[in-house]
Amino acid sequence: MHVIGTAGHVDHGKSTLVAALTGINPDRLKEEREREMTIDLGFAWVTLPDGELAGIVDVPGHRDFIENMLAGVGGIDAALFVVAADEGIMPQTREHLAILDILQVGAGVIALTKTDLVDDPEWLAMVEDEVHQATRGTVLADAPLVRVSARTGAGLQELKYALSRVLGTCPARPNLGRPRLPVDRVFTIQGFGTVITGTLVDGELHSGDEIEILPSGLRGRIRGLQTHKQKEETAVPGSRTAVNISGISVGQVARGDVAAFPGVYHPTQLLDVRFRLLADVTGPVRHNQELKLFLGTSETLSRVRLLGADELKPGEEGWLQLELEQPVVAVKGDHYILRRPSPGETLGGGEIVEPHPKSRHKRFSGEVLARLEALSFGSPSEMLLQAMVASGAAPLREAVERSHLDQANAKQAIQDLVLSDQVVAFETGELSFGSPILVMARQTWLQVSGQAVDEMTAYHQLYPLRRGMPREQLKSRLKFAASLFNVLVRKCVQDGLIAESGAILHMPGREVFLSTRQQEQVNALLTRFATAPYSPPSIKECQAELGDDLYNALIENGQLVPVSDEVVFRRQDYETLLAEVRQQLKTEGTLTVAQFRDRYNTSRRYALAFLEHLDAVGVTIRQGDVRRLA
Repeated sequence: MHVIGTAGHVDHGKSTLVAALTGINPDRLKEEREREMTIDLGFAWVTLPDGELAGIVDVPGHRDFIENMLAGVGGIDAALFVVAADEGIMPQTREHLAILDILQVGAGVIALTKTDLVDDPEWLAMVEDEVHQATRGTVLADAPLVRVSARTGAGLQELKYALSRVLGTCPARPNLGRPRLPVDRVFTIQGFGTVITGTLVDGELHSGDEIEILPSGLRGRIRGLQTHKQKEETAVPGSRTAVNISGISVGQVARGDVAAFPGVYHPTQLLDVRFRLLADVTGPVRHNQELKLFLGTSETLSRVRLLGADELKPGEEGWLQLELEQPVVAVKGDHYILRRPSPGETLGGGEIVEPHPKSRHKRFSGEVLARLEALSFGSPSEMLLQAMVASGAAPLREAVERSHLDQANAKQAIQDLVLSDQVVAFETGELSFGSPILVMARQTWLQVSGQAVDEMTAYHQLYPLRRGMPREQLKSRLKFAASLFNVLVRKCVQDGLIAESGAILHMPGREVFLSTRQQEQVNALLTRFATAPYSPPSIKECQAELGDDLYNALIENGQLVPVSDEVVFRRQDYETLLAEVRQQLKTEGTLTVAQFRDRYNTSRRYALAFLEHLDAVGVTIRQGDVRRLA
């Protein structure tokens, strides 16, 4: 199923031609019929000679309604490009042609209308030549030209055959299982409620499906579907579709919204795009300029961030990052138009390369420009790789969705990336289409793991007496979410890049070496511990004698064991006390602070600190004034 869109100058007979072809007057508004001028989008359908029922979107030609025209041509398969024989090429003829070229409408037929008003064969030949000159180098360069008269009916059958042949060359719209319907009209029918219309792309809709209206996020359910006023249970890709929705009022939906399955698409206010500035515009496009973006049926103001340049001159191409005033639904490969708001002028457009950039780019970054080039012109494997780069770490199926590759190309791309060792998997299993396995592009992994190693190395240099860095501190420096951080650390440990000792991370083989002076200080302090093993120096005394770093080094390497904020023991004395307390409790059943104090000839301060420590670590349980084994 295909959709045809009209294009051409005001009063060149587009609506009259559509009515003659279809028997349907596309001018549905009273004002349009009174003024005999199309103001908004009109819709009709025609049965072609091969039996296909093709939808027709009739667009206004007047310059004041060019923005309405843009809402209608985004979803068409072929253009019915109309030029009046009595006037020839006019200003909006050229503007509409430029729009069709920017949107890369893949096929078209040129209708030379009002031929009944021209008796001079030379004039007709001259107009035809002018049309061929204007379309040279555009998407309509090879389009067939048919002379027609809507009033007499001359050429109408030939025009239908030409449309049938042209549409026969258009590929069927892909069914990717992720339908989206850019809304071009909203109305209500008494007894049925809200109805939206548009051209369905990327998948099927079925009666009873739950749908989401974006960007608002409102959800409703499909009560019924129609295509060309015929009730359908299933709407197929490429069809003009009317959707009757329950649960959403007519005032909650507007032209430019998108209907889709819940959770499949996510609105964005930042776009990376390839842009071509038309050669005949009045001036350059500059960085930070405010322009109107037309995407699908939506229209919103956008701030232009030029990448790699300060301005683009007429006829030039370049990369833009667009910051949008309102969120839109965009997919990689969608075409768009940019217009100057005032005075109104179509400037150019191009293709969306990245619909969900993570952040604002550095404008003159070579790495950013190279990535955009790969996304725009690369092979399927390059496109998937760049999608992985943009995703950071994500399930493989999410990276595939972000690449917008079809299943066949995605499978081949996965195979190519695995064979060339360009993808890192954080879980075991086969990497295949639809796989939930967490993956990362190897180039990203090398950056991330390299950053982790650099952080560890710098930490060791800054704190040479510490064994390593606490996990939480490295997570804070790397700025990763906890779940992702744990996966990355596990992979670093598996690859031998870093090592872990409990909650401490360090470089493999890390050892702390003391200078001669430091070792002398440690020996002197440990001698004091040996002299009074059960009444040793306090923590404050140790810190005063050694300094915080050297004291902490003895804690980390296990030579000293703190049991409270004030009391610390040598490792061998701590283990002796622990073993003897366990044995005494097994033999006698209970132990008091006073008994501990007297047995080890120490003070209540040390006795209480040690026994409360045993309570805290689960060796003992306090019951009143006595301790028992836990």
